[in-house]
Amino acid sequence: MPKIHRSGPGPGAVTAARAGDRAALEHLVTQCLPLVYNIVGRALKGHADVDDVVQETLLRMVRGLPKLRDPSAFRSWLVAITIRQVRNREQSRAADRDRRAHLDDAEAITDPALDFAGLTILRLGLTEQRREVAEATRWLDPDDQELLSLWWLEETGELERAELAGALGLSDRHAAVRVQRMKKQMEISRCVVRALAADPRCAELDEIALPWDGTPGPLWRKRFGRHIRGCGVCEGLEQGLLPMDRLLSGLPLVAVPPGFDPARVLAMAAGGSGTVTGESASGGARRRRHGRPGRRVVSKRVVVGGSAVVAAVAAATLVAGRLTAGPAAPVAETAAPPTPVAITSAGPSPGSSPSRTRSPSPSASPERTVKPSVPQRTVAPVQVVSGAKKGVGVWTFGGVSQALAASGASWYYTWNTQHQGVTTPGSASFVPMIWGASSVTDASLAQARAQGPYLLGFNEPDMAQQSNMTADQALELWPRLMAAGKVLGSPAVAYGADTAGGWLDRFMSGAKEKGYRVDFITLHWYGGDFRTPQAVQQLTSYLSSVYERYHKPIWLTEYALIDFSQGTRFPSAQQQADFVTASTKALDALPYVQRYAWFGLGADPAKPNSGLFTNGSTATAAGRAFQAAR
Repeated sequence: MPKIHRSGPGPGAVTAARAGDRAALEHLVTQCLPLVYNIVGRALKGHADVDDVVQETLLRMVRGLPKLRDPSAFRSWLVAITIRQVRNREQSRAADRDRRAHLDDAEAITDPALDFAGLTILRLGLTEQRREVAEATRWLDPDDQELLSLWWLEETGELERAELAGALGLSDRHAAVRVQRMKKQMEISRCVVRALAADPRCAELDEIALPWDGTPGPLWRKRFGRHIRGCGVCEGLEQGLLPMDRLLSGLPLVAVPPGFDPARVLAMAAGGSGTVTGESASGGARRRRHGRPGRRVVSKRVVVGGSAVVAAVAAATLVAGRLTAGPAAPVAETAAPPTPVAITSAGPSPGSSPSRTRSPSPSASPERTVKPSVPQRTVAPVQVVSGAKKGVGVWTFGGVSQALAASGASWYYTWNTQHQGVTTPGSASFVPMIWGASSVTDASLAQARAQGPYLLGFNEPDMAQQSNMTADQALELWPRLMAAGKVLGSPAVAYGADTAGGWLDRFMSGAKEKGYRVDFITLHWYGGDFRTPQAVQQLTSYLSSVYERYHKPIWLTEYALIDFSQGTRFPSAQQQADFVTASTKALDALPYVQRYAWFGLGADPAKPNSGLFTNGSTATAAGRAFQAAR
């Protein structure tokens, strides 16, 4: 495959930095970042400790530079330091887990918020085989994960084989053997991914998977691999698999987080501290454990143009400020129920996969979207007064209005500014949404103004399959939403709302700079861990950390237990019901959570799902639990 030019400093820059040139040293730190981030991010699978390990690596590089004898060996030396820091962190985490295992079972849980491959799959919009490769990385042994991070950098031209071997302490020949063994394990893992995603899936494979907890790993890779090799149903899965190096062709490395300040690393190095301190040091301990349905949400994100998996390094800025809000005047919930309006664009059917079709784009209006020319602050900031919290996301199905009334929901929305054929019961209110850029029209905004006091912002702008907007694009359109005069919710990101430098953080920072109004934070959350206590803890921890960052009321407008890491996986009906009961109780107890909406009202009786009603009068187990919640 074609190689790209190696990033990083040349021997001249290394020599100048080693001699004490401050500017050269800052340049050296900046130039080293892409290489270090790619190694650490892949080796740690995007764990929340990535930024700590990167910073510690750079500190050790700066402090050890005067002892480097040969500037031409700088890259090999840096890679070796990086791998050593990765191993140290892994050993430290393992020892810590062992010490606390008897006190806290949750520490042994694979954290869906910290999954590196899940970010890659979602953020890059990979082709199907690249998705399979990204998912397959989860099944490797830890040593092969480490080797994979280096081998992909070799394939992209960032490392030479001698540098790869030197980092691992191997000869070139031994390194070649290790690489071939790792690639073989990857091919087996890709077949496992295909087998588990097959529809219909092999019945015998389903039986083997019964005791499996859904967490990818080498033990289950071997078990599933043995079955695939001897199964007439699963045989031939390797047919058509492209070599991994071809799948990586032409893809650049990760973009360095824009907030990183080399001067901070140099100041820390000069200060003599041997460990990462302050905001970055506490980050690993304070990282939120939360999951997007099977997306396995990563709690640190950076815009990537990356090398399939390696390039999507999940690392936040090392220096992150907090966005805080001043006091706001309250507004009461006094809206009368709106008149239902039938429209032709339907929402997702109850049987559709909730992975990316649940939040439909409204019918595009032929009216042209025009750049707003309204004042930056058109309405005084307001804050939602808490009231009845329980709500639901609604799409059209047989008996939808009857089911909505029976659910006991106090409010609902349809991902639209209209009702989509739903008759609003007297016990509930409708909340409109401006779904995406195509919805920012005079007609849609007029419809929103006619509906109650609230307005929801853009739907999952951080997802290519949803409204798909940059933070700057959303900010450009935001004054038109403010001009509707509503209590206005932020864009609802799919994940990472608590991430410094993430989509929502960039949007909120931009809104603050421009004086734009955002009255409450809108969030989505899905859990891939189906154990009720753990799922509730992950959800509330995520909400707490988002509130800690922005200090604004929160509306949780999509949530349920769904795992998308291996296709689409649902819990049992009883598990979903138990989670409804426990989560609604927990959400009602959080004063900063103003409203929440279950996903969703409709349920297909023929398929696993998270819905509440199969028709107007028949509730699922989750639906009965939802009815019982206050």
